[in-house]
Amino acid sequence: MTNIYRDITIAVLFIAGIWGSISGQFIISTVLFAGATVLSNIAPRDIHNNA
Repeated sequence: MTNIYRDITIAVLFIAGIWGSISGQFIISTVLFAGATVLSNIAPRDIHNNA
């Protein structure tokens, strides 16, 4: 996944999580926040080795 698509995905999950929290859907918003966290911290980034 390229950086721009990963950033867009994280932003969409984060905004959907905030929207779910505001509307009272706490289980769904928790899952969306967890997905955003996994994508932003755990997902491997594209690192180009010149070896």
